[in-house]
Amino acid sequence: MDVLSDVLTAMRTGRPHAARRRSQAPWGVRFSTAEAAGCHVVLRGTCWLTVAGSAPIALSPGDVVLVPQQCTYALTDRPGTPTVDFDLSERDVGQNDDVDLGDDGTVTETLCAAYFLDRGRTHPLLLELPPVIHLPAIAGAHTSLRQAVDLLGAELAGARHGADVIVPALIDALLLLIIREWLENNTADRLWATALNDPTILAALRTIHGRPEAAWTVESLAQSCGLSRATFASKFKNLVGMPPLTYLTWWRMTLAARELRTTDAPVAAIARRAGYTSDFAFTKAFKREFGVSPQGYRLQRRGNPSRR
Repeated sequence: MDVLSDVLTAMRTGRPHAARRRSQAPWGVRFSTAEAAGCHVVLRGTCWLTVAGSAPIALSPGDVVLVPQQCTYALTDRPGTPTVDFDLSERDVGQNDDVDLGDDGTVTETLCAAYFLDRGRTHPLLLELPPVIHLPAIAGAHTSLRQAVDLLGAELAGARHGADVIVPALIDALLLLIIREWLENNTADRLWATALNDPTILAALRTIHGRPEAAWTVESLAQSCGLSRATFASKFKNLVGMPPLTYLTWWRMTLAARELRTTDAPVAAIARRAGYTSDFAFTKAFKREFGVSPQGYRLQRRGNPSRR
């Protein structure tokens, strides 16, 4: 089980959106990321990224940035240029289009993508990501990421057969590649980055994600990664941020919530897939986690399609 892919799949809502943007100075766009994480790749020219409370970041051709957390940020031709609002949550996510901005000055071309996430149930792995992930263009670095960017740019450049399937898949790949690059190079100061690069804890996480419905105990999870019970329990809590069985329950409830908002499966079937043989026990655990019964949660989310 690929833990990173599993986490992002569970957190995602709706369909990702991508567009090529051609901007001529002076120009500025202000983004709100209440419902979506934003990704931008500079294809031509230069621009500046400004996140509230932080110094502007200069971006050059080939630079990639991801803004995963809830915040307001701006892309401009230079710091201080007035901006127009662009609400990612209100975009038509099925449309992959070209956007022209600005006046008649220097041209900047960017590839922009939006990923819609369930902000009400954010995985701790994603919470540990910084406000901005900036991957500068460095010769020979981030090879897979560069290839994905090239493919996505080519698909967005013209309407071709199969684009409705290919483009969302490439947008998904772009998000995974960016986060993977960051996780693999930031193990010093982030719990989950360290956990995913630790063979024993990664083995336990793969076990949980592979069969979340199984009747795991601390002992059986410790055996799955070749550690003693005490050593495993301590190491897991230190790296993941919660005890093993607490994380198991959290993940089960996350998967159950996703099923409730995206499928019509009976609550009893969802309970069994979450590892509960009793509907009553499942309902009690779910209500403790979300403050509402499974059926009540489903009705709430069905009334708000953007949160599915």
